[in-house]
Amino acid sequence: MKVTLVVPCYNEEKNVALFYEVAEAAFQNKKIEYDIVFVNDGSKDNTYKELKALFTAHSDKVSVINLSRNFGKEAAILAGLKRASGDYIALVDADLQQRPEIVVDMVNYLEEHEEYDVVAAYQEHRIEGKLMSGVKKMFYSLINKVCDIEFYAGASDFRTFRRTVAEALINMPEYHRFSKGLFSWIGFNTHYLPYVAEERNAGETKWSVKKLMKYALEGFMSFTTMPLRFATYLGMIVSVCAVLYMLFVIIKTLVFGEAVPGYPTIVTLILFLSGVQLLILGILGEYLARIYVQGKGRPVYIEKEFLHGSKEESEK
Repeated sequence: MKVTLVVPCYNEEKNVALFYEVAEAAFQNKKIEYDIVFVNDGSKDNTYKELKALFTAHSDKVSVINLSRNFGKEAAILAGLKRASGDYIALVDADLQQRPEIVVDMVNYLEEHEEYDVVAAYQEHRIEGKLMSGVKKMFYSLINKVCDIEFYAGASDFRTFRRTVAEALINMPEYHRFSKGLFSWIGFNTHYLPYVAEERNAGETKWSVKKLMKYALEGFMSFTTMPLRFATYLGMIVSVCAVLYMLFVIIKTLVFGEAVPGYPTIVTLILFLSGVQLLILGILGEYLARIYVQGKGRPVYIEKEFLHGSKEESEK
């Protein structure tokens, strides 16, 4: 039995060495063979230098993927999955908020429960601001109402799963990847394990309200056509209102005679209808942009170097 820890890294120079030490301690004296695949996602600090030093010292346990630039966490996860060799694969952040000790518990659970394919960690109690918490609750509430698949509230990318699950994820051909949705879409029996996130060891969080909103938009666009339906319904409502207003104007003219056109009314209607049209065009544009990018067939990421065992592979 072997587990591969896939660890995306972006500006984590102060965390990667300690992460290895903590993982080594977590798996020590356990009957679990393990290795770690670090993915340097275009870090701007000395993360890759630290990872190369780790590889030099522990090439039997550590592999390093160096991407040509920052492609984002979703791309880094995919790169790690393709290089993972374990019977089980675990997705873990490098900042030690997600502890390797929990991965041991996840692997043991899967070993003891053959009916489950995935163990996903979630936070029962989050230590975060009210605004951030409110945005997340609103996202899960809304997306579960409009999607055919279920998104488990609070579940993160921190999870361990069997190789069959990894193969299913790798075979998903889409460019715009949203892991939470992909895990839900492929199915497989999932056990949700509560955990408490530790304080970040070093560095600053990569998330903000703005990035969370962008991430939520990606989820909606990737796993539901609700925005398109919303545009259709909005168009129908505006059309009905326009017809009713037209009837109102005709009746008013027949009863009271021709009225003098009102400047404020005309301006208000023009601005309102223009806003609706731009909103609908914007929604269509979001979907068309994704079709455009997907149609180009570009790779999700480019692997510049791959350090593993005693070998170093480079993309020329």
